[in-house]
Amino acid sequence: MNDIIKQKAKKQKGHKYTHPESGKVELISWKTGLWTLFFGWCYFAYKGVWKHACLSLAASGFTLGVSWLIYPFFACDILRNHYRKNGYKEGDIR
Repeated sequence: MNDIIKQKAKKQKGHKYTHPESGKVELISWKTGLWTLFFGWCYFAYKGVWKHACLSLAASGFTLGVSWLIYPFFACDILRNHYRKNGYKEGDIR
C-alpha cells in the first residue's frame, strides 16, 4: 500500500498529510478542486469532512446548484484545515 502512495506522490505536486499514530497518508493536489466540481458534497463525504458535506448539500439546494461552482475554489483549504485539526502532519510532495 505504501508503494502505491509513494508512486502517486512522485507524480503529483501538492501536500501530503500523514497521521502520526495510524500512518494513514492523505494527498491534496490541484485535482481536489476538480473532484469537488464533479462530485460536490459527495467528495467531502468520501473524505470524511462531514461538516462541509452537509453544508455543501444544503447550499446546493438553496442555490439550485450554483454553489457547486464556488466550493471547488475552497476545497483544498477545507481539506487542509480538516487534516490539521485531526492531528495530521503536513509535508510537501516532491
